[in-house]
Amino acid sequence: MKTFSIAIHGGAGTLVKGMMTPDLEAAYKSALKLALTEGYKVIENDGNAVKAVEVAVKYLEDSHLFNAGKGSVFTAAGTHEMDASIMDGKTLEAGAVSLITGIKNPVTLAKDVMEKSEHVFLAGEGAMEFAKQLDYKIEDDSYFYDEFRHNQWLEIKDTDSFQLDHSTKKDSKFGTVGAVACDKDGNIAAATSTGGMTNKKWGRVGDSPMIGSGNYANNKTCAVSCTGSGEFFIRAVVAYDVSCLMEHKGLSLKEASQEVVNKRLLEIKGDGGLIAVDANGNIAMPFNTEGMYRASKSSSGKEEISIYK
Repeated sequence: MKTFSIAIHGGAGTLVKGMMTPDLEAAYKSALKLALTEGYKVIENDGNAVKAVEVAVKYLEDSHLFNAGKGSVFTAAGTHEMDASIMDGKTLEAGAVSLITGIKNPVTLAKDVMEKSEHVFLAGEGAMEFAKQLDYKIEDDSYFYDEFRHNQWLEIKDTDSFQLDHSTKKDSKFGTVGAVACDKDGNIAAATSTGGMTNKKWGRVGDSPMIGSGNYANNKTCAVSCTGSGEFFIRAVVAYDVSCLMEHKGLSLKEASQEVVNKRLLEIKGDGGLIAVDANGNIAMPFNTEGMYRASKSSSGKEEISIYK
């Protein structure tokens, strides 16, 4: 039988070990383990890759530890604006939402855009209108309130600063969550979700909901979910670039991922990382920062849950 596998991430960045207490590290690893296990179960029980990445990302969105769903950061206006996307490598169908509020699991709304609308990308009021038509429950602001996130925002509120998820300059973790999977039929999928930047203005959108930049899947090549400084990932069309190098240059998943993250991105001073899987169940998780919350599991028996290099 073919190798099937799943990989997840909870953000990349400069994760200074001194700021990471043993308790906090254990909490992060426990949350990653739960999402990994539940996503893997879907494929193990003959579910498809799309369902597996949705389930894994939902568990990450439900944790206050990650900047997505429940743990989303505060915008300049003191609100939460979330983005998400999902793509099916078998059909090349995709769904994405941006600038949505009050939705517990943005990844599920993105999946509904893919499966229940004629479109790929819905944003703002229109995306919310679509959610209401599908009877989504709109959560109260209190559901998304996290004291750590709120204090982070208060530090830079009313300034022109914005932050990528964690507080001090030395600890700029880019908060995005994502999952990629290869199921028993060799079909692959990717999903990505984020709460964006602390104190962001003007309806800023990062790479997470952009198909080809922060999220991409194609059975012929790979499925990719990115995390990092979104502006650079958009300019470099990172997720699709990995696929292109595999398709047109014949690079392996590992070679293509390394080339994009450790060469092409660095050339434009972009930092972050990605997780990727191919139709043979191979996994790559490169990053050019000090760490990336990541985990992977394969039917070949390999399992990894890591934060630092």
